[in-house]
Amino acid sequence: MIGWLTEPFSLLFMQKALIASVIVGVACSVLGCYVVLRSMAFLGDALAHAILPGLAVAYLVGANLLGGALVAGLVVAVGISYVTRTGSIREDTAIGIFFAGALALGVVLISTMHTYAVDLTHVLFGNVLGVTTTDLWITGGLAFLVLAAILVLYRQLLVVSFDPILARTLGLPAQALRTGLFLMLAVTIVIALQTVGVALVAAMLVTPPATAYLVTRRLPAMMAVSAAIGILSAVGGLYASYYLNIASGGAIVLVATAVFLIAFLFAPARGVAWRLVRRSSQA
Repeated sequence: MIGWLTEPFSLLFMQKALIASVIVGVACSVLGCYVVLRSMAFLGDALAHAILPGLAVAYLVGANLLGGALVAGLVVAVGISYVTRTGSIREDTAIGIFFAGALALGVVLISTMHTYAVDLTHVLFGNVLGVTTTDLWITGGLAFLVLAAILVLYRQLLVVSFDPILARTLGLPAQALRTGLFLMLAVTIVIALQTVGVALVAAMLVTPPATAYLVTRRLPAMMAVSAAIGILSAVGGLYASYYLNIASGGAIVLVATAVFLIAFLFAPARGVAWRLVRRSSQA
């Protein structure tokens, strides 16, 4: 049993994959709590696809792909925040416009590359087994900045998220905090790019926090449980990837989804099974 548990991580590339996956699991899960509570899942998915132009441009000029993705994500995040600031355009409308425009630009740029089908496949679905030491430093550094910002701005983000009227009364810079949250979301998506890819990053931003929401009632506990689920998903997904010879990014997301389904059915007070039991006992 011990050999079965230790065998995958006796390999150096699996050790790097584990570190990267845990970093991504924690960063996505903690920030994802705000995504779930503020109903921003569509924004997360839009930003994940909106980084494609940055990836394409970086690939064409021979620059770092993560750097190109980060620039594109930050530009789109600021653009959405700026367009919706006046109130003349609804946030979901602005997200849809930028999502479609950035995605179309990315497709046009990628179509000019004769080898894009092979070279950028890992961008869509992740390539955690190919993580380098440099990737780990970049991922860890960006994740540290995001988590530090969440810690510093915790009270302000809490008030703005749950009581906008009180936030205005206290004079909090709601628009600046909102833009900051968008920027942190863009950075977190870039962090997850190498691990689960563009196609699956939204799942890691939403699924662990949604699971934690079913079993907790306070935001700090929700963040802690969500981070634990993110780590469990990362480790479980890597084991499944190694022993079943399947894609690592997809395996990580499937483990997170399985945990969510278990919580959805059996979570105390909110689980479907417990509700059925209470209804049958009251009948």
